[in-house]
Amino acid sequence: MSMQSDEFEKATVVVVEDEPMVRMAAVGAFEDAGFEVLEGKNADAAMLILKSQGARVQALFTDVEMPGAMNGLMLARQIHQDWPSICVMVASGHVSIDAGEMPENSRFFKKPYVLTDVIAHIRASMPKA
Repeated sequence: MSMQSDEFEKATVVVVEDEPMVRMAAVGAFEDAGFEVLEGKNADAAMLILKSQGARVQALFTDVEMPGAMNGLMLARQIHQDWPSICVMVASGHVSIDAGEMPENSRFFKKPYVLTDVIAHIRASMPKA
């Protein structure tokens, strides 16, 4: 059963995850739900995607811990500063992040998360068509 809905058909999500299998699972779930998905393996890749295509991105889903100078929480803060309308979801199985540490228009998901909950949060955060 597809969760695709016409009002979300054109929505674009960036998935940032350094573990290939976890990234593939998230990408597949978002695509099955009708989203266009762009993917990166770290914050640097995500920033390159956003610098070239940020105007068409509605949401970003990132892991907290990943290689590089910027972790997922730092990435969330940078996105809020540069693209405040993008809904950002941060996930981790190793650390917990309090709501006060998260930028506005973002949410933390503790691993193991349920991807349908993440997708529902994106949909609830987006303006309706």
